[in-house]
Amino acid sequence: MRQVAVSRSKRILAGHPWIFANELAQSPKGHQPGELVEVVDRHGVFLGIGYINPASLIAVRLLTRQREAIDKSFFRARIAAALARRERWIGDRCHGRLVFGESDGLPGLIVDRYSDCLAVQLSTAGMEALRPLLLEVCDELLAPRAIVLRNDVPARALEGLPLYKEVAKGAAEPPPEVEEDGVRFAVDLYRGQKTGLFLDQRDNRVALRRLIGGGQALDLFCYTGAWALHLAAAGAQVTGVDASAWAIQQARENALRNRLQERVRFVEHDVLDYLRRSGGEGGRLFDAAVVDPPAFVKSKSKLRSGLRAYRELNALVFGVVKPGGIVASSSCSHHVDRQSFIELLRQAARDAQREVRLLALRGQALDHPIALAVPETEYLKCAFLEVS
Repeated sequence: MRQVAVSRSKRILAGHPWIFANELAQSPKGHQPGELVEVVDRHGVFLGIGYINPASLIAVRLLTRQREAIDKSFFRARIAAALARRERWIGDRCHGRLVFGESDGLPGLIVDRYSDCLAVQLSTAGMEALRPLLLEVCDELLAPRAIVLRNDVPARALEGLPLYKEVAKGAAEPPPEVEEDGVRFAVDLYRGQKTGLFLDQRDNRVALRRLIGGGQALDLFCYTGAWALHLAAAGAQVTGVDASAWAIQQARENALRNRLQERVRFVEHDVLDYLRRSGGEGGRLFDAAVVDPPAFVKSKSKLRSGLRAYRELNALVFGVVKPGGIVASSSCSHHVDRQSFIELLRQAARDAQREVRLLALRGQALDHPIALAVPETEYLKCAFLEVS
């Protein structure tokens, strides 16, 4: 195993596993993408073992700070430990995130379970190089009927990797079915967004039901209907809006699956246009609204424009909610921190000329733990708000 030296190590010693190319004492060129390397400081003191990618801005990602073999036993122990944590935190749920990258000491690896199927994502060259071994370990530990590789995330392009989807074991059909607090969903592991379902919002969807007592509700960027069906199960009449025809069809099928089709209608429409039309039709039509958009800020360079987009969207939402109504507003952009999110909501309330109270500021579900040394692992903000 070859050695690489770092010229700056303060952040690494503080627990962060990423080493950027400009932090290396020498160019990473000459190393193979995914090659295991031993990392030392400028005095030759051992810092850890990781994998290197000369094509990436993040040149090295540490796997361990011990001198140990990086082999099948290593990954089996790490994945087994991640499974044990989920068992302690959330019990034996039928679906959830089993491995969350850096938070589980496995940078570049995501493993999600949907009933008896797994969705696996390898977002780095190091994990891609270990693909056969990782799939073997997942198969041995979990014995799924199907494993689907969802290697279609943009992060792979930054690593110089191709984007692809593949069924690595079994068959993805019929799609697995999962249940959240009595609400059932079919999950398309091959065509769905992320790995099939927005698992990080699970606890927030369940928590919102306790604040909903009926009335008219709106679910924006509704995708396959998860928020909408929870609202309907709480007694609301719900309108779900999404621009994707495929997502709307899946949402309607999920409504039928739960016999909630009389309480939910799904509309294929651009969300901003729908809100502008609703506001123009008298406004203040809804007792509750959920706004869970895609990430508007995917890089620091997009922060200013993304914040403007979030502000405009939330101002429109506040404008169509009745006095005393509840809004659940989310941002999944890592670059928008909690303080910035609260500030944009404050500005949106001012734009809409509404008084808004923050009832709770929630985050990602327990199976998406945040590594305190790696702030990048905290990304989801979900505010529960009352609008006057």
